[in-house]
Amino acid sequence: MVFLHPVMNNETKKIAFYTLGCKLNFSETSTLARKFLENGFERVNPSQPADMYVINTCSVTEQADKKCRQAIRRFIKQSPVAFIVVTGCYAQLKPEEIAKIDGVDLVLGADAKGNLLEYVNNIREKGEVRIFSCEINQVDSFFPAFSSGDRTRSFLKVQDGCDYKCSYCTIPMARGRSRNIPIANIVKEAGIIAQSRTKEIILTGVNIGDFGRTTSESFFGLIKELEKVNGIERYRISSIEPNLLTGEIIEVTANSSKFLPHFHIPLQSGNNKILRLMRRRYRRELFAKKIESIRKFAPHAFIGIDVIVGFPGETEEDFMDTYTFLEGLQPAYIHIFPYSERANTATVTMPGKVRDNEITMRTKRLAELCRKLHHDFYLANIGKTSSVLFESAHKAGKMHGFTENYIKVELDYNKKFVGQVKNVRLIGLLSNETMSCELL
Repeated sequence: MVFLHPVMNNETKKIAFYTLGCKLNFSETSTLARKFLENGFERVNPSQPADMYVINTCSVTEQADKKCRQAIRRFIKQSPVAFIVVTGCYAQLKPEEIAKIDGVDLVLGADAKGNLLEYVNNIREKGEVRIFSCEINQVDSFFPAFSSGDRTRSFLKVQDGCDYKCSYCTIPMARGRSRNIPIANIVKEAGIIAQSRTKEIILTGVNIGDFGRTTSESFFGLIKELEKVNGIERYRISSIEPNLLTGEIIEVTANSSKFLPHFHIPLQSGNNKILRLMRRRYRRELFAKKIESIRKFAPHAFIGIDVIVGFPGETEEDFMDTYTFLEGLQPAYIHIFPYSERANTATVTMPGKVRDNEITMRTKRLAELCRKLHHDFYLANIGKTSSVLFESAHKAGKMHGFTENYIKVELDYNKKFVGQVKNVRLIGLLSNETMSCELL
């Protein structure tokens, strides 16, 4: 098949994007898609036939790699002569492995992803697979990105890469060193988002608390400048490392009219021995102090915590140490990640591997604790007044939205409320995931 740019052959080409992994990947995919639409392509759903499929990959777990391979084969079966592009973390870590999959035409590493359109324009024929990748220590570019198409919120990339060397993690090998563009550039991006009448921005990155390393600025400085952007009513901070969550960030967020009381903080383990093996840059005592500080300034804040279950060397006693620590912290939610061994990480040679069935059992026990904590968090908010940003989706005559502290509420559908922030009173539980409310 000859694959030509649509402007050159006067025929609109259909392109589909398939994204795996984090919200950072979704923001990047959205930006890539806008570039293609601006250049005459028609975007279609990945389940539909297309002339070109772009797969933006994750590689946090072996399951993520497997999903990429399955997607490639599915798209080739769906459209046998389609042009297949694979980019993202898996493409940076194992480009040769991906290139061996029949049907793949283009593999782009971390430094090439943002120039996808240019690479496609320079390739005229489907045939021999092409790889464009460099050693990760040579990656120094920053691909600005934000998601669009959602009338309520946008994910804005503010930082990329990570200088931390956690023993289980491949992200530094897949995304490179910590880097960012200047605050002024990000403020301009937020202004563009505001012009689309989007009300909420979620700040995303690999290690956003490390923002400013390449521009001699700070994440706290970014927060202060983003507050000034007209048109954006709400900001949420995505995952931020506990050792980088400073007191001034907590305090300004709690007192801000725009930054919401919503904290997503990776703990990974509540046992100090395991934290040392993970090469994390804090101990559980520091983490507990951060939670205490949040509750001091924002008593009803949503606190989500990441935990890895079954890390090499984790005994039953170590696991219970984590369990009781989390039980005492009483977060609103626990994001549970069964340990997955990744090639070229320090954990490959660590002793004390935990059996798969034991990891499964520990995951189930933490999931039960999560359900209880989430339920208790919702109950504690009954009767309170909140502001809710309502979404466009509706089912069975109902619409949904989220409060400042990330409680999902349900209301009778009203088209006028879509993308609007409304004050409500929380009435009661409809399920462990949703609350009823009344307008004020």
